Amino acid sequence: MAGGGFVAQQGGGAGYEGRVTAFVVCTCLIAATGGLLFGYDLGISGGVTSMEPFLKKFFPSVFAKQNNAAKHESEYCKFDSQLLTLFTSSLYLAALVASFFASVVTRIFGRKVSMFVGGLAFLVGSILNGVAMNVAVLIIGRLLLGVGVGFANQSVPVYLSEMAPAKIRGALNIGFQMAITIGILVAGLINYGTAKIEGGWGWRVSLALAVVPALVMTLGAIVLPDTPNSILERGHSEKARQMLQKVRGTQNVDDEFQDLVDASEAAKKVDHPWRNILQPRYRPQLVLCILIPFFQQLTGINVIMFYAPVLFKTLGFGDDASLMSAVISGTVNVLATTVSIYSADRFGRRILFLEGGVQMIISQIAVGIMIAVKFGLNGEGTLSKSDANFLLFLICVYVAAFAWSWGPLGWLVPSEICPLEIRSAGQAINVAVNMIFTFIIAQVFLSMLCHMKFGLFFFFAAFVIIMTIVIYFFLPETKNVPIEEMNKVWKQHWFWAKYIPDEAVKGANRKVEQRDA
Repeated sequence: MAGGGFVAQQGGGAGYEGRVTAFVVCTCLIAATGGLLFGYDLGISGGVTSMEPFLKKFFPSVFAKQNNAAKHESEYCKFDSQLLTLFTSSLYLAALVASFFASVVTRIFGRKVSMFVGGLAFLVGSILNGVAMNVAVLIIGRLLLGVGVGFANQSVPVYLSEMAPAKIRGALNIGFQMAITIGILVAGLINYGTAKIEGGWGWRVSLALAVVPALVMTLGAIVLPDTPNSILERGHSEKARQMLQKVRGTQNVDDEFQDLVDASEAAKKVDHPWRNILQPRYRPQLVLCILIPFFQQLTGINVIMFYAPVLFKTLGFGDDASLMSAVISGTVNVLATTVSIYSADRFGRRILFLEGGVQMIISQIAVGIMIAVKFGLNGEGTLSKSDANFLLFLICVYVAAFAWSWGPLGWLVPSEICPLEIRSAGQAINVAVNMIFTFIIAQVFLSMLCHMKFGLFFFFAAFVIIMTIVIYFFLPETKNVPIEEMNKVWKQHWFWAKYIPDEAVKGANRKVEQRDA
């Protein structure tokens, strides 16, 4: 089923034949909804943990600290509780462990099976959270949600990168990040509405509605086809060719299919992808699959996404104002992500990384200075309406910068730079590092806010400076480069070239010369 009006441009990369079909766009959009799981949870947990009925039932010590005016607690410290942060962070610990199992499932059984398992685990976890009567059941539910997130984050970016034509791989892959941002926004709106439910059970609705994105992904995984790469990897050559013809909208897929076959044959010679990725020839992929997710979390974005209502409440916003402010920043997040969908394949990955980094640095420093002036070291102070609005504006500037740079590209780039023989291992490392530091940041943020105070924002700004420098020097441009020809990019790089053997690029060069002839 061919889509009209948009034909992939030729030139650059391998120049494979084919057009952008409605079939491939639809399958990628359905797969990208796997990001709803991650996004909804990111948005829902912070809102729920700011709701007094939820705190009173599960975390009474935090509720007492927040409401005991006689203690005159520092504004920085009124939500500081390791048990409360464990509610948020336990999910990411489970996702970390699940990502390694997901790597094996994705490679042996295919990408769509991994997506199905993730959706099912998230579904069960959502139900348990909605009916939880004690902290133990709440945490068990969170752990199952983490299994779902681990499987989804392992399989969906790989699925999108393999299914999409090189010319629009960035735009379709960023659909995953768009789904995350939509999930965050919807969660914020739901929290704002459920907080007004009389009787104090609105938090149950917020948590239980996670079944909706879980059902979307579970049912989507059933109807989706698997990628040609995955089908070929499991030994079904003719079926893989037919799927490639279907997704490219042409019968003439010989060149691209031969590249996939060559990559698959190379992958089959690798008995131990985890050991293989440690070889010098894969050093660029290994380093970047570690550094990019590490830096993505050290931007401090999940401080905003996890704890936006809590943070705004800490800074003096009222209950409704804190939830609404989270909705506003969530809206900015969605709108700014569309910028990267438009720009990633036109202007490239590097320019978005670099511009977003500079914008985040400026806004984080400005937020830190403003909080320092208004609250000082003792955490005592108030915000006027104009101060609160300006602080919200600065946070939105920061969120926008992340949403068109490190947000989508942090998932896109690691998923597109790994050759087939190490792809599952590379993506597992990407997810694992992401989840390790998501867990750490989620667990320690409220304590860091209590002890570092406004300096916390300078701490994250310093890391953004470091990561922007690293991107400038060590990440080559990968736009419009077919995944199986990525070695040519590394071979031309000033630093990584020494790790790439000549034979890794000679075969690809011969194929391009044959096509051009």
